[in-house]
Amino acid sequence: MPLTWIDGREVAKKWKENAAQRAQALTEKGVTPHLAVIVAGDNPASQVYVRNKENACLRAGIRSTILRLPESCTQEELEGAVAALNADQSVHGILVQLPLPKGLDEARVLAMIDPEKDVDGFHAMNAGKLMSGQPGFVPCTPLGVMKLLEAYNIPTRGRHAVVIGRSNIVGKPMAMLLLAADATVTVCHSKTENLADVTRQADILVAAVGRANFVTGDMIKPGATVIDVGINRVDGALVGDVNAEEAAQKAACLTPVPGGVGQMTIAMLLSNTLDAAERHGR
Repeated sequence: MPLTWIDGREVAKKWKENAAQRAQALTEKGVTPHLAVIVAGDNPASQVYVRNKENACLRAGIRSTILRLPESCTQEELEGAVAALNADQSVHGILVQLPLPKGLDEARVLAMIDPEKDVDGFHAMNAGKLMSGQPGFVPCTPLGVMKLLEAYNIPTRGRHAVVIGRSNIVGKPMAMLLLAADATVTVCHSKTENLADVTRQADILVAAVGRANFVTGDMIKPGATVIDVGINRVDGALVGDVNAEEAAQKAACLTPVPGGVGQMTIAMLLSNTLDAAERHGR
């Protein structure tokens, strides 16, 4: 069975082109779509991610403001920054770059973000809307995965989808989106027994564990679609959670790392920001 590489760059390119058109339409109406990003500390990976988001906004015609706070910032200073952005009517989307420095309460900070500006989809109100099938902001990475499946006409209805990982950022919302798309969903995690026995049943396997090459060929059902959400650095190179060489021998469709899901995450962030601007544009 020939392998199809799911090209996240190509799909994201179309979404980014659409974002630029939407941003232009808003600008012509006197509305400048505006994303504000708070970065606390100097985590090198966070700096790279923020720079990528800033560049994507620039190319799409979306204004971006980067608010940098020192590693030593207090909870009060961070919450004050969020409050100021909530009150700023020119800001349509707010993103707090994770992880935060040690000692800062991530849950409290995310809970402070105005749900109407929560373009990362992490606020409990948006999580609840996703759970109950109501419209709201959806976390960018799992949303991007769904758009990749749609772009490649990979059916979900009645298929068995297995998600490895139960984080609030990827695993849980990924399961909810697949469930909403009529898949039969199993969520696996660090306490799952006989993991490979479960993953070998998956028609769609989503790996989001943050461990390099964790998913090996013997864990994959022949002909499955394998979505690799992981981004890990090994000996200076980026690799996913899936052993791509082994997976390529078993899967029908596979996302590469880099060039797969990561590109879609930023494209969905642009789309969410524009959704916010179109709803509440000033």
